[in-house]
Amino acid sequence: MSSSETYRPFDPWRTSPVKEESRKQIVATHYFNVDQVSLSTPKAGQFDRFVLQGNNGDGVGVLALTDDGRIPLVEQYRIPTHRWTLEIPGGHAEDPKETALDVAKRKLHEEAGYTATSYVQFSRFLNMPSFAAHHTALFFATHLSPADRASFGPETPRPDVRLYTLDEAYQMVVNGTIVDAKTIIAILRLYTAPDHNLGQ
Repeated sequence: MSSSETYRPFDPWRTSPVKEESRKQIVATHYFNVDQVSLSTPKAGQFDRFVLQGNNGDGVGVLALTDDGRIPLVEQYRIPTHRWTLEIPGGHAEDPKETALDVAKRKLHEEAGYTATSYVQFSRFLNMPSFAAHHTALFFATHLSPADRASFGPETPRPDVRLYTLDEAYQMVVNGTIVDAKTIIAILRLYTAPDHNLGQ
């Protein structure tokens, strides 16, 4: 068998190697819950894992592009890592009725100070499949107009918005200045798209 061959095609839904014995919720918050899951296998016996479940649907990120070809990135102070990041606008639904598109529109307005007439969802990915059952949906927003921004929480009351060309943003991904996963995925996707356009 050559290195390019495989014994079977990839199937993400094939039979599970573990059996779920029980599950109980041990943490509940506005954005996510944590379940304690008991599992077993014939060889390893029983063991526990902790799984993060997102509330109110997907997380959302918005890759926006101004008419002059610049991407708004928001400076955010992130408590878990005690550092500042540059990120595309993003967030979560405030209630179960708010759709991912609604979140995209709200976050672009609140965080970056823009509205858009065109939104296209171009990606959806698992954040940390090793311990979280939570997706992020990415939207491409164009035909922007400036709008008043909102105040934020105590971590970053009113973060700065910086505008970068796609080439500048790409270089910041490559050199490690941008470390936020949704922002990296969005910028690389746009950088490799034909004509740098995700709206088709």
